[in-house]
Amino acid sequence: MFLTYLGTVTKELISWMRGHESSVFSISVHASGRYAITTSSDTAQLWDLDTFQRKRKLNILQSVGIQKVFFLPLSNTILSCFKDNSIFAWECDTLFCKYQLPPPPESSSILYKVFAVTRDGRILAAGGKSNHLHLWCLEAKQLFRIIQMPTKVRAIRYLEFLPDSFDAGSNQPPPPLVKVIEDLPKSKLSSGDMKMKVTSGRVQRPAKSRENQIQTRILKQDLTGHFENKENELSDGLNKKRLQILLKGYGEYPTKYRMFIWRSLLQLPENHTAFSSLIDKGIHVAFLNLQKKYPIKSTKLLRVLQRTLSALAHWSAIFSDTPYLPLLAFPFVKLFQNNQLICFEVVATLIINWCQHWFEYFPNPPINILSMIENILAFHDKELLQHFRDHDITSQVYAWPLLETVFSEVLTREEWLKLFDNVFSNHPSFLLLTVVAYNICSRAPLLNCSLKDDFEYFFHHRNNLDISVVIREVYHLMDTTPADIHPDNMLDVFVALTKGQYPVFNQYPKFIVDYQTQERERIRNDELDYLRERQTVENMQAEVDQQRVEDEAWYQKQELLRKAEETRREMLLQEEEKMIQQRQRLAAVKRELKVKEMHLQEAARRRFLKLQQDQREMELRRLEDEIERKVHMRDQEMASAVKDLEMRHLELESQKRLYEKNLTRNQETVAKEIREDADAYRRKVNLEEHTFHRLIEMDQTQNQKTQKLIEENLAKAEQACLNTDWRIQALHKQRCDDLQRNECYQEMAKLLQKNRRKEIEVLNAMMEKEAKKWEEAEEKDFRLKSEKKASALSDASRQWFLEKEINDALEHPEGPRCQYEQVASSCLPRTSPGSDVSEVDASTWISLNQRKIQWDTMEQDLLERVRNLRQRLTAQARNNCQTPHLLAT
Repeated sequence: MFLTYLGTVTKELISWMRGHESSVFSISVHASGRYAITTSSDTAQLWDLDTFQRKRKLNILQSVGIQKVFFLPLSNTILSCFKDNSIFAWECDTLFCKYQLPPPPESSSILYKVFAVTRDGRILAAGGKSNHLHLWCLEAKQLFRIIQMPTKVRAIRYLEFLPDSFDAGSNQPPPPLVKVIEDLPKSKLSSGDMKMKVTSGRVQRPAKSRENQIQTRILKQDLTGHFENKENELSDGLNKKRLQILLKGYGEYPTKYRMFIWRSLLQLPENHTAFSSLIDKGIHVAFLNLQKKYPIKSTKLLRVLQRTLSALAHWSAIFSDTPYLPLLAFPFVKLFQNNQLICFEVVATLIINWCQHWFEYFPNPPINILSMIENILAFHDKELLQHFRDHDITSQVYAWPLLETVFSEVLTREEWLKLFDNVFSNHPSFLLLTVVAYNICSRAPLLNCSLKDDFEYFFHHRNNLDISVVIREVYHLMDTTPADIHPDNMLDVFVALTKGQYPVFNQYPKFIVDYQTQERERIRNDELDYLRERQTVENMQAEVDQQRVEDEAWYQKQELLRKAEETRREMLLQEEEKMIQQRQRLAAVKRELKVKEMHLQEAARRRFLKLQQDQREMELRRLEDEIERKVHMRDQEMASAVKDLEMRHLELESQKRLYEKNLTRNQETVAKEIREDADAYRRKVNLEEHTFHRLIEMDQTQNQKTQKLIEENLAKAEQACLNTDWRIQALHKQRCDDLQRNECYQEMAKLLQKNRRKEIEVLNAMMEKEAKKWEEAEEKDFRLKSEKKASALSDASRQWFLEKEINDALEHPEGPRCQYEQVASSCLPRTSPGSDVSEVDASTWISLNQRKIQWDTMEQDLLERVRNLRQRLTAQARNNCQTPHLLAT
């Protein structure tokens, strides 16, 4: 939503403001013309008309809408009315909430739609879709009257207070078609006492003339929404004397109608064509650099001031050389910045009437006017004038600063407006008397001043002085000043500007102005020539400087390029180092993540291996228990076999003793026979050779004894050798058995280690071929069942083999024993019983060795089958452990 700001004179777009999202249905302008409030259904915004910028924005909830937001007249208060009947008052400058009106009574509760305020800002009238009208006292902040309309009235669409010919500023509502018959006092106001009884009827009004009727209609139209164009409206029906009476009663005009009254008092012609021709001439050369001497923040205000001063300079040549003209025109420019035509005509009227005889001593201050002021001051306050003379203070110090600034430096805005309400309503001499009154009212601080700087400061700055007292003093001076020194006799009466064209202003020494103009023109031409020459030199110097600057810029550019290249190289190196560091950090992070992942995998693997190890340990413990059980059974079988062997050995020993006993008996019988034969033969030989061998008998006997002893010793030695050999063979066999057993155990340990390594390899292979094993699960299950069947068959075969071997072992000793007895009885030599015993022992040990070899072979076979069984059980356990993982995948 856009707001456009148009100039009424130029008919051009001055500015446009954006901020509303919905349509704007209300615009309220402050009495000073500086601020404006625009209202829509969802927000209200405060604008600064000097800068056309939004100052503040009022945001509300969507459930609560805005009815109206407007300024109260004669104050800096903003009144905001919402759709929930809540009314808030805000301070314009600080936007601080001053107060909130209480809710209306429930008996007369209406939704406010329309509002109206008296021009003094004391009473607020509110109405809506009801025949009740609420009157609020904003000073007491309470509802003091409820007016009930006739029953025909269903809603109030518009409210307005009508003024009664500016009668002392009172704003009474027009007599309605109802009559108030009872009005409760304020002390008794309450929620139940606010309502008044009314009776219908018509109030008689005094008859009015047609002129007054037309005037009332014009004012009513102005009050109904065209206040922004009131400066372009004129009312010829105003009476100056009545205005002066109103001014003396209140001291000032109403703010709402001040501009209208000023235009009427000054009788401005509003010559649009003549003013446009002055504006079209552009900015005067004397005011091109106005902002250097008078720096103004607002560009709009500066532009309006330049145009106004340029129009005055084009109207009369003297104003281009008047140094105090900007000071004189500035307060009016600030006041009428939105209407430049009115501003120009007000300043022009001021110069023609209130600045009479100011330019007779140009370019010096108006000595004649200052002399009049000094004469008046001498008549009314000789002491003050003498104080000025004692300190060399002339009228150019205590009077001229007030006149050239028209009191704008020493008064506030409101005080200045109040003063010029009286200036424009009286004779032009009023302004001069005001200077005298200002000095007289300030005589106490002025009498205390002794330095010229203090006096100058006093008349250029604001002071603690009541403007109402000054104005009363002015009226007193007008009445008491003698006629011979009264300014009325020296100044002409008020003369308005002519319509159509502006009058010629030549009340100044023309030859001085013309001479100054010619001199200024000559100086301007000389300056132009000098400027052209200087411009040429400056152009040449500029070219040289430009070339030098270009060269320096080129060298600087090259230097900057070199530095930039070095900087970029350093930056690249830094970036590379940062990148390397980042990569190192990334690699470290990756390593940490990899290590963590490996730790997690290792932990998972360890848990899995621990589970597998626990399962294998359980299997191994079961297998070891089985092996221990079988080894225990084998030990028991071995022990039983050993016991059987011992029994057999005992039987053999007993048979041997019996055999030896029989053999001894036979030997004794044979030996007895042999001894008998030998004795007989020896007796025969002895008898035959007794004589021949008597000599050597002793030697032969000795030789026989020695030979017999040797033979016995030899037999004993052979028997001892045989026994030792048997024992050596037994010990050697035991050692061989121990070595073989150790080798078997070592082989078993190596096989177990190989088996474990193969298990690890198989486990890794199983993990790698996990996807393939699922397809082979059924085949391996079938193979496992087959192996179980084969294992069962092998167990049965082994059991049968063991039983068969045990039976064979039990039946085998009987056959060899019979065969041995037969062989021994048939082949036993009669002449060597010792050799027969050694042969029996050798055959016995041969049979024992064969038996031991058979047992060792059976033990190796049993261990081999146990290893095969353990391998099959391990493979089965792996298949059982692998199957859940394959199912899970």
